[in-house]
Amino acid sequence: MALAALVSSIAPAFAREQPPSPAPASDSAAATFIPWLLQGKEELTAMPFRDVIFHATGKQVRPLDRNDEADQRVLKQIGAALDEVLKRMNAPTSPVQTGARINEVSGPFENMVLELLNAMSGLRCEFPKTAAERTQRSGYPDLRLVDEATKRVYYMDPKLYAAKSRDSSFRTFYFEPKVATNKVREDAVHLILGFEHEERKAGHWELTRWDIVDLANFKVKLKAEFQGSNRDIYRPDAILATSAEKDE
Repeated sequence: MALAALVSSIAPAFAREQPPSPAPASDSAAATFIPWLLQGKEELTAMPFRDVIFHATGKQVRPLDRNDEADQRVLKQIGAALDEVLKRMNAPTSPVQTGARINEVSGPFENMVLELLNAMSGLRCEFPKTAAERTQRSGYPDLRLVDEATKRVYYMDPKLYAAKSRDSSFRTFYFEPKVATNKVREDAVHLILGFEHEERKAGHWELTRWDIVDLANFKVKLKAEFQGSNRDIYRPDAILATSAEKDE
């Protein structure tokens, strides 16, 4: 019997033996979320960060007031600290020079910014705590600065980037709304501390500039992504066939 004829003869019986696939639930989370996600593209590609923060945490993003004496004082103090960061990090013995990749030294950068700001009169800098009062280094924001005179809070996120990538459209910032691990717990100014560097030459990273960026008018995009781990994929009940195991 030809192969095509054989397949045709057994296909109906094979199909009858297979259990029917369950119909998708009309009241599932996917049924509600996916159509909304597909329809709301424009509003999801330029969403004000201040709105995301407010609806995720209930806290306001306060713009830094260029005409306010206290805000200007804190801004100058941050700038003075960042000048010292560049000076120290460009030294041959600095922690940044030991990393083959610049993203390996983000921790030492945060530590140095924290140390130098704490040395400034009237400022207190720390790693922000979660809703459970736990210190967590990962996730936005990285640092929490308090002006002791006014009790104003400034959340800060140091970022390292290559000089040639300054105009890149690749993702360099993300915020993941969480309840238990939320670190935005007060109305505050939100700042990016950007550090530009040149490509590594002769084993040396050269930090060339810094920028303090106000996120009050920052706009973000939502990238919907459904994820699964190897544990999720290779479940024993889902494996249909596998290679023969070699005898030991």
